[in-house]
Amino acid sequence: MSTIEHTNALAEARALKVPSRELSLRRDPSVSQFWNENRKLLEAAWAEWEIENKDDVLVPDETLLDPRLRKAIKDAWENPEKESAVADLWEEIIPGVYVAQFFDLDRLADFRNYLEAVANSGVPKRAPYGIQLNRYGMMLDPRSEGHLAVPNFQVFYNDMMDRFMRPIARLLLRTYGYDNQTFGFSIQYNPDKDKDLHAHTDASAATLNININLPDEKFTGSEVDFYDKASGKTVQAIFEPGKAIIHRGNVPHATHPITSGQRSNLVVWLYGDRMQIPRGSKSSYGNISNSDTIKDVALESVTARQRWSLPDGPKDTAAPF
Repeated sequence: MSTIEHTNALAEARALKVPSRELSLRRDPSVSQFWNENRKLLEAAWAEWEIENKDDVLVPDETLLDPRLRKAIKDAWENPEKESAVADLWEEIIPGVYVAQFFDLDRLADFRNYLEAVANSGVPKRAPYGIQLNRYGMMLDPRSEGHLAVPNFQVFYNDMMDRFMRPIARLLLRTYGYDNQTFGFSIQYNPDKDKDLHAHTDASAATLNININLPDEKFTGSEVDFYDKASGKTVQAIFEPGKAIIHRGNVPHATHPITSGQRSNLVVWLYGDRMQIPRGSKSSYGNISNSDTIKDVALESVTARQRWSLPDGPKDTAAPF
């Protein structure tokens, strides 16, 4: 594409009339039509925006992530028998729910500045359906309409999913065989906008929920309750800057109302081809049903080498929302 075409793409994208919040919240067919008709234009606009801002914006990469996690992950990819060092970084709060430091606290401001530049780009982005169109509400995966198609961000996102999340989920949650496909979005909780999230399960085999608040960005409320079906106990977790919670999608959880400040998170999922999830993992958040599940694989026979490998199959285009 020529420079003139690039320039026209960015200017044309910025001039688009985005569907109203009301149309988006009720998922009017015109909303999907808008994003699909403009997909190529928006991808070209994001590529041009990145070139135009190459001297001013971050190139996101794995150095944004916690150094201990990066080292353990690197060692495990080189020698899967060292994967226990990865598991040791995660604290299990109830069965199937783990917490660890994911982003490097010293680099969070860099990442947030990057997201702020994206928010100020003028290029239309689709927020997750069902939330208000706040600054950090964006779809991250190419399977989603109106996704954040910045080329360098997509490299970072796919690296995070392939080299970090997938083997961690396989190690902690035994998701092997149900994790070929990826999905992701960002969200921000505000007292006057998106306050909470009612009890639900996810349409995923595994969910990684990462807080990207800066250390001095305080908030109150917005605790997350996780329900352990085996014991009947509920455990409450409070997100801390840069920390992540990884859990099986079928673990019921709910977010309390936020009462002051803001909480910003990246939420990423893994699931199988055609949105398949493990048997019995019925979801109330997405469009999975038990009829869509596949027969459980012999998880006890999965080797460390298999856990630290990439899926064989291609990405599909099914999206939960």
